Amino acid sequence: MSDSTAVIPPFHLAFPVHSLAAAREFYGDLLGCPEGRSSPEWVDFDFYGHQIVAHLSPEEAGHRTTNAVDGHAVPVRHFGVVLSVPQWQTLADKLQAANTAFVIEPHIRFKGEVGEQATMFFLDPSGNAVEIKAFANMASLFAK
Repeated sequence: MSDSTAVIPPFHLAFPVHSLAAAREFYGDLLGCPEGRSSPEWVDFDFYGHQIVAHLSPEEAGHRTTNAVDGHAVPVRHFGVVLSVPQWQTLADKLQAANTAFVIEPHIRFKGEVGEQATMFFLDPSGNAVEIKAFANMASLFAK
């Protein structure tokens, strides 16, 4: 349930990584997420205003299955954020310049349909799938 006039509370997501150093390089340096608190077993990041926590747990890291969505194999277990179109394009350009290996290259999904969106999928160094998307019309985020 949502109220479009309400402030959206930040979400919290904890996920496994094989290396905190690699997580810091990827989320901090590449994606530009400021680091928060940390310990020898975990590190917090400000993921576009949301709190994500990389927990050292190598045996649990990585995605394993996919589902077909609009002709692509989308990792079932993934997380991400919805940005504005200019923010999305800036990040897509930055990731492409860094030679990021995309699971699904930056493109427009559901073109001309309800829910048209810019999307891209890539893996962090621990194999966790991340999706970044954008809508030209944010009102279509939950449109049927």
